Amino acid sequence: MEQSTMSRAFAGNFLGNAPLWYKKTIIGFLILNPILLLTVGPFVTGWALIAEFIFTLAMALKCYPLQPGGLLAIEAIAIGMASAETVYLEAKNNFEVILLLVFMVAGIYFMKNLLLFIFTKLLLNIRSKIWLSLVFSAMAAFLSAFLDALTVTAVLIAVGVGFYAVYHRVASGGSHSHTDHDHGDDNKVVEQSREDLDQFRAFLRSLLMHGAVGTALGGVCTLVGEPQNLLIAEKMGWDFMHFIQIMSPVTMPTLVVGLMTCVLLEVTGKFGYGAKLPDSVRSVLEEYAAAQDQSRTKEDVATLFVQGIVAIFLVVALATHIAPVGLIGLTIIVLQTAFNGIVDEHRIGHAFEEALPFTALLVVFFAIVGVIHEQHLFKPIIEHVLSLEGQFRTLMFFIANGLLSVISDNVFVATVYINEVKAAYDAGNLTREELEHLAVAINTGTNIPSVATPNGQAAFLFLLTSALAPLIRLSYGQMVLMALPYTITMSSVAMIAVWFFD
Repeated sequence: MEQSTMSRAFAGNFLGNAPLWYKKTIIGFLILNPILLLTVGPFVTGWALIAEFIFTLAMALKCYPLQPGGLLAIEAIAIGMASAETVYLEAKNNFEVILLLVFMVAGIYFMKNLLLFIFTKLLLNIRSKIWLSLVFSAMAAFLSAFLDALTVTAVLIAVGVGFYAVYHRVASGGSHSHTDHDHGDDNKVVEQSREDLDQFRAFLRSLLMHGAVGTALGGVCTLVGEPQNLLIAEKMGWDFMHFIQIMSPVTMPTLVVGLMTCVLLEVTGKFGYGAKLPDSVRSVLEEYAAAQDQSRTKEDVATLFVQGIVAIFLVVALATHIAPVGLIGLTIIVLQTAFNGIVDEHRIGHAFEEALPFTALLVVFFAIVGVIHEQHLFKPIIEHVLSLEGQFRTLMFFIANGLLSVISDNVFVATVYINEVKAAYDAGNLTREELEHLAVAINTGTNIPSVATPNGQAAFLFLLTSALAPLIRLSYGQMVLMALPYTITMSSVAMIAVWFFD
């Protein structure tokens, strides 16, 4: 009897409050993988493992992917699908991204007062949802071209949480200035506010998705927009201006079509877009803005001033690349906390709560990438595409990179492909012109179609696993649905541009 009680306790503790069917599915995966390895070999098992990991991402609202994905990663190493050394090497190669997540996201946390101030004014002054969506997308694109998509996404998340928390406090019967409130608990939301709250969630979902896609639109355009861009540029010997110039026949039409898609989605209201800001929410935000303006002390003004100066430093530092992004993030943490009097360890610690779970999940993802690398899961596709010739080969490079980036990390895909084509060029199998055409196809292929799922874009995955996603009911499936029209229009235009690239 005691043993049975203990077994039930272990079963209850396993993956916590996740549904029982989900727990059984994960256990089934863990049992299935060694059997697949023994019966059909590592290649099929590797692809099964990728599908299983994508499942954990898709069910992020049921259970944070770190635990089930981590169990799959541990098993993959235990059964020899990847080595711990490979995972460490992947993490080491992406150390700058890890530093970025740890320090930059925390740095943005200390700017939340300034961000909420700026974006509240923006939200209240631009009454047209179409114009507001276009501004969000264009701003995200512009910033991502010179900064980092994860940094821009961190800003969008901070703003979204700020807006949501203000209204949720009022919808729960409290005051918008009340700070001791759990905005993740809907139990206290008054009945007449529930419909407006749901509409506000839809409104925020659409704005956040427009902004997230904007990071991809801008990120593909410049050498510093995405990590793989820098890698490709180094292999090709392209400087900042040459990168913009050689990519522009593909990136500029894609940017225009992406912004046109943004407008079209808001006009038609399809694919989860078109939700307007409820009047009750606008009234609350206007009252909040007025109350903040009225009660703002000299110390508050000084805090905003410091955050503004640091924000200017951040943009200049990132645009000029005076240091790795993570170190710039640490710098803005020090500056803001020092000059705004935040010297309590516990107050500083809260800033890291958002980024560290995702950082851990990213390292788990590197284990899956390690399986792809060690088991050569992409090798047949690469070899087939390289065997083609002319424009058709360039087009197939774009398609192959796009499809693989949808299910895997786009930085990893770009790394594999650019190394392969550079090796082919060094061996005399490609001309310089052919190499440049393939490099353009690789860059656009890994940046544009990868918006289809959160797997390919780290910024999308960060948004999906953020504290904001469950608040606004943004699930994996919802993200895929809302990204679908963008994926179709942007990928189609980019594919045509790659075909006619000269």
